[in-house]
Amino acid sequence: MGKLINIDNGGTLTDFCLFTDGKIYHTKALTTPYDLSECLFDGMKKLAKDIYGSEQQVGELLQSTDFIRYSTTQGTNALVERKGPRLGLLVAKSQDTSLLQTTGHERALLGDIVGSRIATLDLSLTGESAAMDIVKAVNSIAVAGANRIVLSVNTEDVKTTEQQIQRVITRKFPSHLLGVLPVLAASELADDENYARRTWTALINAFLHPAMERFLYSTDHRLKTHKTRNPLLIFRNDGGAARVAKTTALKTYSSGPRGGMEGSRALAAHYGFSSLVSYDVGGTTTDIGMIVEGQLSNKFHGQVEGIEVSFPLAEIHSTGVGGSSILAAAEGSIAVGPESVGAAPGPACFGLGGKKATITDVFLLLGVFDPKTYFGGELNLDAERAKNAVISNIAEPLGLNLHQALEKMFEAWVGKIASSILNCCNIDSDTTLAGFGGAGPLAATRIADATGCRRVIIPGMGAVFSALGIGFSPLSQQYQLALLEHTDDELATAMTDARQRATRDLFAEGLDIHDCKIEAKVLRIRGDQEETFDIDESTSLPCELCDDDEALLLFKASKSIQGLEFAHIGNEKAYPAISHTTRQILVAADSTVKVPVYQLKDQLPGACATGPAIIEDDFFTGYIDDGWQLSMSGNRDLILEKIC
Repeated sequence: MGKLINIDNGGTLTDFCLFTDGKIYHTKALTTPYDLSECLFDGMKKLAKDIYGSEQQVGELLQSTDFIRYSTTQGTNALVERKGPRLGLLVAKSQDTSLLQTTGHERALLGDIVGSRIATLDLSLTGESAAMDIVKAVNSIAVAGANRIVLSVNTEDVKTTEQQIQRVITRKFPSHLLGVLPVLAASELADDENYARRTWTALINAFLHPAMERFLYSTDHRLKTHKTRNPLLIFRNDGGAARVAKTTALKTYSSGPRGGMEGSRALAAHYGFSSLVSYDVGGTTTDIGMIVEGQLSNKFHGQVEGIEVSFPLAEIHSTGVGGSSILAAAEGSIAVGPESVGAAPGPACFGLGGKKATITDVFLLLGVFDPKTYFGGELNLDAERAKNAVISNIAEPLGLNLHQALEKMFEAWVGKIASSILNCCNIDSDTTLAGFGGAGPLAATRIADATGCRRVIIPGMGAVFSALGIGFSPLSQQYQLALLEHTDDELATAMTDARQRATRDLFAEGLDIHDCKIEAKVLRIRGDQEETFDIDESTSLPCELCDDDEALLLFKASKSIQGLEFAHIGNEKAYPAISHTTRQILVAADSTVKVPVYQLKDQLPGACATGPAIIEDDFFTGYIDDGWQLSMSGNRDLILEKIC
């Protein structure tokens, strides 16, 4: 097995994790939003330097790598910040669009990404009259400013109807003409009887598709110029990976956080944690998930921004707060996010032109960050710029002195993360928090106190933990086919269809289906109850189906890739952690307290200490409050426990 590279692209930083000969290399690069392939190759050059001693050997690195798996939070961030194409929606005349706006989430998102760009089609028309009606509808959406169209009609034979409409659009607006709008038929994307769910799936996919397509194909092409062994693989939110041409844009949504959840599941099993809540704090969002008795909660009809879609998704909750989230004065208090300064211009202290205040500026001014060691010493932090941003954006508008403003900002930032955890997870006395991502360890004990948790684990590879977690993913393809007639013959036909599609798609990945693991189930949806049943070799229906039940075939073919194994734990011998330096932490307007700094690279398994203290790795820093103790496990993870 050659090298394996996992990449997790975030709004502010892009993380890299490489496995080779039992060793792990990791690094980070500033995300370059103007061209995401730039930061990808920036990270590759850093890995080449770590392994070969020279950035110029990036070609050798890529040619000796078997698989490159890539995940991104760009889709999540795009929806959080509402940055994407202006969509238009084509529906049937007299169709009730209120079906798409039954909740506050739906009303808000439809208003943001579609607005008034909705046109109707008279399906009673035929021939040239129907064609002119379609042209008129498309033109009205184009004039309103749409640059991408979703077609979704609520008819009995929806696929045939939408195909006929698409053929007319293709004929009247041929692709060789400049400015022709892409049209996505909802039934082509999702085999789902539910009109609203099918439409929302298509709308969200259309919103995410353009940016994903441009970046991923350009990156894949750039990698091929270096003669990489295999195409770029996209890690999906269903836990599998496939090449770009076989990946649906919607399945990139929360794919980065899903990598963190795969790592969290493996971590919970390794330590025997029965209940683990992970919170992954990146630059723009915090992604929260829960592992109970080794299981990651999945919904067959997943939710995106609180809206049900046709594809299965893990229950990962994203909230707009991260290390680069803008903190601003609002109506006498402090608002946190969801807007982010990203990597460009970045927090004010980066000195790249940013003037908005962020939690990164706060921790620099409190003394937790050292400009000489932050981000492995690769970034020069400017305390004066951070101070100006906090004073002008927070202190002066709210009538606070600098220290008061910093404390209020700290409290607001922690409060938003903690309340998000409590809103979506069932916390009890046995729940362990897992904090990771570049800003996950930053205020881990403060977040734990706010949620009532008494134990936190900070993975030793916590700064790149989502990238590491991708290492547990197989190459796979998944299919879901609706079973409308509820008969054995229909199931057998669907199984044959799914296997043929899998054989073809896996061949394109360089895999033989006979070398893959096959999993087939029937999903029965009865009201609000979802239940799956394994299919035996006879392909007869494995459960009773009523007329009102919704039934689908779930078919998955996967091939495992050798990945990471955690180090043994349990035989650590306790000893005092080693501290070579201290920092002055601002605790009042004119008062500081000296606290020890524990560099993780200086510690061995069994190292112990108590707060207040600072923990630091090349790519993350954390402040440990008084009343907490820390210890390093055999896997070099930090275990934080409440002692009073």
